[in-house]
Amino acid sequence: MAQSITSQNFDELVATGKPIVLDFWATWCGPCKKLGTAIDELANIYEGQAIVGKCDVEEDEELTSRFGIRNVPTVLFIKNGEVIDKSMGAVPQSTLEEKLKQML
Repeated sequence: MAQSITSQNFDELVATGKPIVLDFWATWCGPCKKLGTAIDELANIYEGQAIVGKCDVEEDEELTSRFGIRNVPTVLFIKNGEVIDKSMGAVPQSTLEEKLKQML
């Protein structure tokens, strides 16, 4: 299952050196719920290799602002603290997995 990523733990997670897949979502967002299942599955598949997590945009405005998130769902692919790639909207799990594999 994907972990909760917040402004409080983000820098600590970056310091691990592992690539991060960060899903910005909201409880009222239908496509976010659909994508959430794929994010949870990626978290299970890549446990130990990558950090896969979610940030509720209404719960953590600081992290949402830090990355300029304006639409949900938005998934950022982060390596060494830098955004390498991103995906917007409800995309297939295979698309997310391809982007993650490129960072490993």
